[in-house]
Amino acid sequence: MTQACDIGLMGLAVMGQNLVLNMEDHGYRVAVYNRTKSKTDEFLAQPQAGGRQIVGVDTLESLAAQLKRPRKVMLMIKSGDAVPAFSDQLYPELSPTDAVIEQLLAVLESGDVIIDGGNTHFRDTERRTRLVESKGLLYVGTGVSGGEEGARFGPSMMPGGSGDAWPLVKELFQAIAAKVGPAEDIPCCEWVGPRGAGHYVKMVHNGIEYGDMQLICEAYLMLQHAVGLTNDEIYDVFATWNQGELQSYLIEITRDIFSVRDPEGDGDLIDQILDAAGAKGTGKWMSQLALDLGVPSTLVTTAVYARSLSAHKEARQRASQLLVGPDQVPAQIETVDREAWIEAIRQALYASKICSYAQGFVQLQAAAREYDWPLNYGDCALLWRGGCIIRAQFLDRIKEAFDAENDLENLLLFPYFTDVVHQAQPSWRKVVSAATQRGLPVPAFSAALSYYDSYRAERLPANLLQAQRDYFGAHTYKRTDREGTFHTDWIRKRREPG
Repeated sequence: MTQACDIGLMGLAVMGQNLVLNMEDHGYRVAVYNRTKSKTDEFLAQPQAGGRQIVGVDTLESLAAQLKRPRKVMLMIKSGDAVPAFSDQLYPELSPTDAVIEQLLAVLESGDVIIDGGNTHFRDTERRTRLVESKGLLYVGTGVSGGEEGARFGPSMMPGGSGDAWPLVKELFQAIAAKVGPAEDIPCCEWVGPRGAGHYVKMVHNGIEYGDMQLICEAYLMLQHAVGLTNDEIYDVFATWNQGELQSYLIEITRDIFSVRDPEGDGDLIDQILDAAGAKGTGKWMSQLALDLGVPSTLVTTAVYARSLSAHKEARQRASQLLVGPDQVPAQIETVDREAWIEAIRQALYASKICSYAQGFVQLQAAAREYDWPLNYGDCALLWRGGCIIRAQFLDRIKEAFDAENDLENLLLFPYFTDVVHQAQPSWRKVVSAATQRGLPVPAFSAALSYYDSYRAERLPANLLQAQRDYFGAHTYKRTDREGTFHTDWIRKRREPG
């Protein structure tokens, strides 16, 4: 009799294939299915899949028959992918993922587990969890971060959904996840919370990623155009930064990018890449949901708009011929002490990065209150310590902060981060000022500094804003000296000039 498989995986694109190989590396027998059978055959024919405990099937009934009970099926399909075999005929009104779920519900049994490992909007996961549970099955929505390499050798995983499903998938998930710690034995995978909590945490991860990348790009802009460094010198700067507080995957790959020569010419490849950025939407989701919750996630919003503006390349080229910047200030900083400016940019980058993560965790806290998720914020930071795109040394500091005070109002109020931004403040302001004087756009640096100044301000000019709203719309206001809600007839009360 054929040995039963531990898990089934649907969707054999790059991420799905690498997760299958990762699972098999850790001793799990995997049944694989793709709606296009030739894709399954091609995968199984690859040398890397040969001789492994991987079983190909060509129907969902066969997939279900291959699995141990309770059966576990993981979906690695893109939310926008067309799935004609499912959606064209039986479920024409459903999204691809919903159509697949409906098909699985017909072949699985009570107690079985459906797992969605795609980049899914948390509201869909909330809805799908309730649907699947109503049919007697269990549902897991898990963020999977780290790209192709992470999927193959250890991703960061952020599972949420049906609580009863966690004991059934915990061993496998934590086996294939990235490991951190002195002994590299702490998995970057832990249960996040009910329903859509896992996919929400993954979305915030991606939003922070947007902010991190934009901040690094602005540091590059300053190093190149304000300090006047060559690509080789910028390589050395990022190599040095990666040995200190800024040590991270993104700083590391940024360093490496400046070492690659153009295979089509004599220069560096970075100089030949079109300055028009793409995006897949998760940063936009975080920004939109921040607005819904009324929390100021300004860094990710700024980063999203920076990508949008970069994509208007032809419009920018036309504008560059007509619009002028400052003409009295030299483009490069007039100083022989380049090392001092490099250090100032490093400090501005680190302080801005802290603000970005502070905003991300404030949004997580607001979402946890809104959707009744018992999130552990220190664990969330640890999930990002390895395997994912934003993995960084200073996430250990965030874990320390929330271990000390799980309901910490804002990371900026934890002594370590308070001290860092206080020390960085002169350099931070100097860099933003120098960029502004030279017409160099640093929207994320500026947004971070404005957030810091607004957050530390005991009084903001919103009193005038409330007066304006009450003047034209009778929206009322509150007073500083007494309780209650007030409205003023501003036209009758106004003083005549003179």
